[in-house]
This record gives sequence, C-alpha cells and structure tokens, in this order.
Amino acid sequence: MTTTSPIDATAAVDRLMRYIAIEGQSGKERLIAEAIAAELKAIGVPASAIRHDDAARKIDLPTEVGNLLVSLPGTKPGPRLLFSTHLDVVPICAGAKPKRDGDRIVPEGETGLGGDNRTGCAVLVTLVETILKRSLPHPPITLLFTVREESGLQGAKHLDPRDLEGAAMCFNVDGKLAADLITGAVGAERWEATIKGKAAHAGVAPENGISSTLVASIALADAFAGGWWGKVQKPEGRGTSNAGIFEGRSGKPAGDATNVVTDFVHVVGETRSPDEAFAATITAAYGASFEKARGKVKDAAGGMAELEFKGGAQYPSFNLPDDSPVVAHAKRAAEAIGLSATCHFSNGGLDANWLVRHGVPTVTIGAGQYEIHTVKEYVDVPEYLRGCHYAVALATA
Repeated sequence: MTTTSPIDATAAVDRLMRYIAIEGQSGKERLIAEAIAAELKAIGVPASAIRHDDAARKIDLPTEVGNLLVSLPGTKPGPRLLFSTHLDVVPICAGAKPKRDGDRIVPEGETGLGGDNRTGCAVLVTLVETILKRSLPHPPITLLFTVREESGLQGAKHLDPRDLEGAAMCFNVDGKLAADLITGAVGAERWEATIKGKAAHAGVAPENGISSTLVASIALADAFAGGWWGKVQKPEGRGTSNAGIFEGRSGKPAGDATNVVTDFVHVVGETRSPDEAFAATITAAYGASFEKARGKVKDAAGGMAELEFKGGAQYPSFNLPDDSPVVAHAKRAAEAIGLSATCHFSNGGLDANWLVRHGVPTVTIGAGQYEIHTVKEYVDVPEYLRGCHYAVALATA
C-alpha cells in the first residue's frame, strides 16, 4: 500500500487502546462519547461544533445520550462528506481490557474486545487529527457517532436527516478489511408471539391445562416444515429467519415447574431479506404457523390459548449500484493509496441501511475487526491503520 496520508500511527493505536478500555454497551454510551468529544476539542475542534441530538428521547429503550455529531467547515469547495460509526459495543465486551499481541490487539480476559466498533471511533478521530494537524485540504465534513447500533440500529433510525447537513455521500466505518466495500445489505423485521395458556397439574389433570410451550413448539415446527425457518428459498424470494428468544414473564424461564402445565410463553424472532416485502412475507408465515398451532392445543373443554402475534420492519434494505458516485469515489480513493476495492452485499444490518433511507448514499469500509461478538475477537493493527489511511484519502481525494 502506498502511504500517502501522513497519519500518526503510534497515536492512532494508542487512541484505539484507550477507547476499547472505556465501557459503553448499547444504551450506555455516555463515557465513550465524552472521551471522543474531549479528544476532538484537544486537537482543535471548537466546542460549538460538537453536540448530541435528541435521538435518546425517541428510542424506546433507556439510552444515556443521543447521537454525537461534529461539523467541520471545508477548506476547499466540494459537496459535504459524512463519516459515520457507532459508539456502542455488545454485552460480551463489558469489562474489556485490551493488550497488544504482536500485530493484534486482543482482550486480556474472557470477554469480547469491542473492536466493533471502537475501531470506527478511533478512525474518525484520527481522520480529524490528521487533516487538522497536516492542514490537508478537504470539503465540509460531518462526523456521526451513533448510539444503540448493536440493539437494532436505533440511533441511526431516529436521527433527524437535517442534522446530516445535506451531505452528498457517507463512509461508514464498521468492518474488517478497509477496501472491502459494503454497498448493500438486507432489511429485517422483528416479530413477537405472546401465548397465554392455562396452568394445570401436569400429573393429576394435564387435560385441564393449555400448554403455551406446546403451542409455541408446534408453531416453530410448522414454520420449519413449511420452509420458513433458517435459510429461506422460495420462488417469490429469499431470506433468513430465526426465533432467538423463548421466555416466560419478565424475561424469566418459560414455566415455573415440571409438574405445572406452562401457561405463558413469549417468543421473539427476526426475518431478513434483500426484498423488504419478502421479509414481511416470512413474518406473516410465522404468524400463520402460530395461529395454526393455537387451534391444535386445547383443554378438555375445548378451550384454546390466547395469542398475540405482532411483527414489523426493523430496518430497510438497500443496494447501491457499482457506478453510483459514492462507490466511484470510494474506489478512486482506494486506488490513490494502493488498495483495490471490491463491492459486497451484507446479510447483516448496518447504520448504512438507515443512512441510505435518510437520503445519504453510504458505503461501509473496514478497519481491522475480526471474530466480532466473541471472546476470540481481535483487531488486526495493520488493517486498522489501513482503515485510518483510507478514511483520510476519502476525505481529501
């Protein structure tokens, strides 16, 4: 790779190590947001250019702060560029302590690391440090650090598009290889089934009970038999689905004892597809399976369980053409520093899903994240630095 952007590699790695060590699970992003804001001020960004939006008040789940936004004036004419990343990490990263192991940053203990997405946070601050300290010409730039990405892209969903200041294109840092460009991703739906059966003594009079566990089990088996479970391939579309949570009241286990017919079960699942309409079709198939199962489980008097099934869109799909301006810009910037960019479609959701829906074409780049959401997670330092170089090239090309 041709290193044409003069980043301070030592400072960039030190920054990432500091950010990883700061707590910040979804909804608890205040500390990492404060650290980033303080460092931006220290490298010359006016306090007046840094603020939080009101997304925290719009999100249904408790959320400490809104999205962090930073506005930088341009030093040359050109359309405004948006650079984005997310502040939060998944729960497995709680208590993470990073250590350097050769070309890798790894967790000291049995936790995740949080490279997803503290690499993105560190890349964006390194970008600002580099263009300010080196006086590199650049168009107007907006930085966006979102909250609650890991819990359903909530921050990106609830931002006000006007806060993006008319940005013409966006580069979202949230991936593995710098020049593996994610230019499209599936949309997703979330569904919930609440089943209220009837308790009875499972040994003395099981026929007087209505088992919510049985209703849910028959429903999921029916969805599987119909080809709606897991990888879904139908003449009318393709996608995936999963039932991820099977619980009782208030997150407790489903059922109280082995000798009691289970009277309450709550099942939560998801469906995904490149086609939003087909994702809704998969969700509807689950609803039909639960209704069918309800009719099959009755007590001695013919009573059936109560069923509430609801589903809806969680985030939209998108797919940018390879010849779109934002993809062309990303490819040119990659070539300028000796990288060969390739385009990919993701089966996972990204903040880019919502940013595109908000009107800003968005390409996602990488910065060395590996084995994310596991205790084997690590950051590849050379690839992280490559992501830093790439971000500067994107801002200054």
